[in-house]
Amino acid sequence: MAYIPDTPEDRAHMLAALGIDAVDALFEDLPPSVRLNRLLDVPPALSESELSRHLRQLAAQNRDLGQLTSFLGGGFYDRYVPAAVGALAQRGEFLTAYTPYQPEVSQGTLAAIFEFQSMIQTLTGTDASQASLYDGASAVGEACLMALANAPKRHRLLFGRTVLSQSRQVAETYSRARGAEITVIDGVDEIMGDDVAAVIWQYPDLLGQITALPAIIEKTHAIGAVAIVVADPVALALLTPPGEFGADIVVGEGQPLGNRLQLGGPTFGFMGVKSPWIRKMPGRIVGATVDHAGRRGFVLTLQAREQHIRREKATSNICSNHSLNALMATIYLSLLGPEGLKAVATVSAELAHYLADRLASAGLVRVPRQEPFLYEFTVRVPGSVADLNRHLLDRGILGGRDLGQEDPAWQGLWQLAVTEQRTKDDCDRLVEEVLAWQSR
Repeated sequence: MAYIPDTPEDRAHMLAALGIDAVDALFEDLPPSVRLNRLLDVPPALSESELSRHLRQLAAQNRDLGQLTSFLGGGFYDRYVPAAVGALAQRGEFLTAYTPYQPEVSQGTLAAIFEFQSMIQTLTGTDASQASLYDGASAVGEACLMALANAPKRHRLLFGRTVLSQSRQVAETYSRARGAEITVIDGVDEIMGDDVAAVIWQYPDLLGQITALPAIIEKTHAIGAVAIVVADPVALALLTPPGEFGADIVVGEGQPLGNRLQLGGPTFGFMGVKSPWIRKMPGRIVGATVDHAGRRGFVLTLQAREQHIRREKATSNICSNHSLNALMATIYLSLLGPEGLKAVATVSAELAHYLADRLASAGLVRVPRQEPFLYEFTVRVPGSVADLNRHLLDRGILGGRDLGQEDPAWQGLWQLAVTEQRTKDDCDRLVEEVLAWQSR
């Protein structure tokens, strides 16, 4: 809608209709002590051309991935998004779609969500999925709430130390009202206690390691707890899906699937579950059915809209899920197919191992070395990681994550991620700059 400013005549007409002489009369109930009694201290108005110029100058102060070579990871990655993803996702029927409660007018949206669920179910190796969540961290929080609601007498959540800290922090916020306690553990030997509701493990983990999930899941089930796995969806193209190892709930961050790094968001979270958990999932589930003429169709299923208002007995109300972001993931996965997604992960892994070998020759040894990795790994830096990253940024390279910010015990650890967007030349240049930084 165009902006149409009101005129003095318009304001006079409105005041007359209200039966008052001045706008101040609208605020007479406010005590004088809380009124500003002066004009706002803002610069004078700009013309449209002046404002456009000013905004371009502000935007120019930012540097994006078109200007920087990124080695950042930790759940969010600089992956290539085919042009068709944006072109299809921006069609008007998707941009304006509301919650598809009326299937007779929402078949397109429902069909897209059904395909998304099917793809997530396949990637995670689970029995069912839902229409998406807000992001990866909130998906972890929702999984923890499910586990706590399933066992009211259990109040402890065991988080692997190598789960992203933001996921742990969100889970702590979500579960605090239920009186839950979060304990950070380092390995399978610390999985114990009849008060444990769930064990949460990342796959691959924050350090890039591919740890042995079967042992974690087996020990979790042995103490009667829920096994929650936080997974990278692109890595699942090469790794055994957690559901095949027996994970009860598999969640994760969906940004790597056809979503750009748009200032940190919005993205979407995903969730796949084993059969006993289907009715306990938050948000919407789309199911396939047939109409009275026997034609295939899609509907919201297994959940009633009113179930979300049952206070502490309800699942979270995620009606306004990030369905547009999930749609972009659906288009992306449809374009690539299973072999295409596997190729993306394989190319990334090959480049990452090349970079790890080059850095090792420069004296930056990967830690820990006993576990395999794909396209994300961690090295120890002889000095300040923050200083190294500043050196790289000045030279157009977005360096890896300073894991000392995640955990004080990880001071000096530098986490690097390599995607299909990088080249061997990019990796070689990073190594050259690391050597230059070391020799200062």
